[in-house]
Amino acid sequence: MSTWIAVGALALVGVLIPLGMMAVSALLRPTVPEQGKSSIYESGEVPTGTTRIRFNIQYYMVALLFLVFDIETVFIFPWTLIYTDAVAQVGLLHALGPMLVFIAVLVAALIWAWRTGAVQWIKSPEAAKRSRLQ
Repeated sequence: MSTWIAVGALALVGVLIPLGMMAVSALLRPTVPEQGKSSIYESGEVPTGTTRIRFNIQYYMVALLFLVFDIETVFIFPWTLIYTDAVAQVGLLHALGPMLVFIAVLVAALIWAWRTGAVQWIKSPEAAKRSRLQ
């Protein structure tokens, strides 16, 4: 039970130190209200337009696909390091089978993303007209 007391004390210290630092900085910092502080920062230039810009959803789709396939490499790399030892201990089928299933699921996901158009950029109307004319 004494080990849990140490864990609880460490968690309490881990929470109290950042809260204490924020409280001290809130008490010591100067507060000078100024209109320039609440404006948008654009390297000293006068801001133009609105801050609400609509981004194309395609950027988020490509970012999500990148994360999925980036995480794939995080799982595959350690497996490749222990592959020869695993084959020697459990055999080829038990060492290679789960990774082949994992890669097959990722390939199926990539095929699905490709067919639904998640990896293709949306063309502008002008580019679509040019491609129809050619």
